[in-house]
Amino acid sequence: METIFALSSGAPPAGIAVIRVTGPGAGKALEALAGKIPPPRRAVRAWLSNNEGIRLDDGLVLWFPAPNSVTGEDLAEFHLHGGRAVIAAVEAAFAAIPGLRKAQAGEYTRRAFANGRIDLAEAEGLADLLSAETELQRRAAIASAGGLLSRKVEGWREELLHLSAQIEAVLDFDEEDDVGGLPAAFFSGLTVLTGDLQASLALPSSEPLREGFRVALAGPPNAGKSMLFNALLENEAAITAAIAGTTRDVLVRPVAINGVPFSLIDMAGLREHGSDEVEAMGIERARGEIARADLVLWLGEEGLGPEGAWEIEAQCDREGHAVKESPAFRLSAVTGEGIASLKTRLAEHAAGKLPKPGDLALNQRQRTLVSVAADELASAGDTTDPLLIAEQLRQARLAFDALLGRTSTEDVLDALFGRFCIGK
Repeated sequence: METIFALSSGAPPAGIAVIRVTGPGAGKALEALAGKIPPPRRAVRAWLSNNEGIRLDDGLVLWFPAPNSVTGEDLAEFHLHGGRAVIAAVEAAFAAIPGLRKAQAGEYTRRAFANGRIDLAEAEGLADLLSAETELQRRAAIASAGGLLSRKVEGWREELLHLSAQIEAVLDFDEEDDVGGLPAAFFSGLTVLTGDLQASLALPSSEPLREGFRVALAGPPNAGKSMLFNALLENEAAITAAIAGTTRDVLVRPVAINGVPFSLIDMAGLREHGSDEVEAMGIERARGEIARADLVLWLGEEGLGPEGAWEIEAQCDREGHAVKESPAFRLSAVTGEGIASLKTRLAEHAAGKLPKPGDLALNQRQRTLVSVAADELASAGDTTDPLLIAEQLRQARLAFDALLGRTSTEDVLDALFGRFCIGK
């Protein structure tokens, strides 16, 4: 196993910089720069020098011997002054030590996973925590990183093992090739476990919370979509003009409204035929975004928007604007009329569709595996052959193991840990 190092704090310059070294050579690196290994988990002041004896910085060092570290390996921390030159000099000193190299993205957390310090569900929660920008995202991610899903899966797995033991007893001791030897409690327990999995699948998924509740602004050209888009963002992100077809491509921008994460989508105006091939492509992409959206704000002719869209009477400050009989909101992006009310209602609506703090929120990978387990258990409840029941319970157990990373393919791990920064 190689020894790696990386800056684990924010980008310099900063008041303090933290560089971590983990692996079998961490102690050697600590001695090489600080001249000593301090007592475990105690911050000690030390002058840091390179292999030529040139002093680099006056800082603090800490030593975390394996397995009691975040990675499960020997780990050293160097707390430095956060100037770019100091960091560069210390990193150069590490690179000069044989057997040390700079870490890759997510490599620290991947080692923690490989060494059993965290499971895959906790690692996914940590990745979400690092990218959290709103309070809702932070609270959901901290619950996941703290083991909310892991504890739930362990409970499911324990109950499944209990059911599997009953099946194995029948297969071992019952001479009859049926389920007559199974107690009624087996089937009731199977039903309860299946129901618990299905209830978890019915909860809101984590993607809208992580990526933002997708709101698409749709309508014909010159309906005021881009002006409303800018007003909601409080930023001139989209070009606005009186010329029809100004917006050609899809614009997606993240924004937090009253603490709720959104992805706002501006797009080409919808009409039967674009003025040219580029606009036609933009219109086709716009239709795709409407289909993907969690909510559509319809600025076109009343009643012609997609099902479930909110009717928006835009540009109400203009004489001769298209009046709607029953709009959800009458707005002016110029005067600001109705914008605050729309933001409040959007935040309330999205918050009702997103996972609640403390609730289980499955991502797509997790949802797929829970669905596999639920289907296998449901099938087991409809089966009379104990051999088939045993196999279906085994498949469900494999799905639980994959949820926690006990059986994972390298591409899944690469995709997850690639979301982390270099120092994590």
